[in-house]
Amino acid sequence: MKILVTGFDPFDGEKINPAIEAVKRLPDTIKNAEIIKLEIPTVFNKCAEIVEKKIAEEKPDYVLNIGQAGGRAAITPERVAININDGRIPDNDGYQPLGEAIRENGDVAYFTQLPIRAEVKAVRDAGLPAEISNTAGTYVCNHIFYQVQYMRVKKFPNIKAGFIHIPFLPEQIVNRPNMPSMSLTDIVRGLTVAITAIVERDGEGDIIAVEGKTH
Repeated sequence: MKILVTGFDPFDGEKINPAIEAVKRLPDTIKNAEIIKLEIPTVFNKCAEIVEKKIAEEKPDYVLNIGQAGGRAAITPERVAININDGRIPDNDGYQPLGEAIRENGDVAYFTQLPIRAEVKAVRDAGLPAEISNTAGTYVCNHIFYQVQYMRVKKFPNIKAGFIHIPFLPEQIVNRPNMPSMSLTDIVRGLTVAITAIVERDGEGDIIAVEGKTH
């Protein structure tokens, strides 16, 4: 089994992005699954072009995109990607879409194929905070999540794909009072057990558990 795991480069003036830093530190194999690591730019469309090329080259069984969600205190697997680009800030190429469709011929939304309940349970069992998220936002994180789902429908029907958001690192909140963070060691550990759950549930579907949120 192959799992392609991507992480974004720093954006919005940050010197570091926990997404790519965590991805780089993941084991090369998890439960006998080969982990293929890829850094992608925080740039609309360009990030999708790079991921599509890598999928075509590596033919992974799973694609898992990782992104930073500043303000969240938990590791949060995403349930759904929506067909909209709406940037609070410009991307790293200076592009700031406002209410544009990602794909004019794409569905309004796509749901992940990953066992998000099992992922959350695995992270919690490892002693770290985790919960399902029902919004991946409208920035480049949602963009790549949606684009990979679109690729799955249109070009790569054999892959399963999803997204996990992670908190700030402690060094990112020095000048952000009361903002939650998580150590890089814990983020890597949390992602590792989440990926372990993906491998263990391969072909089995998700577990039955109450993990929903009101909002």
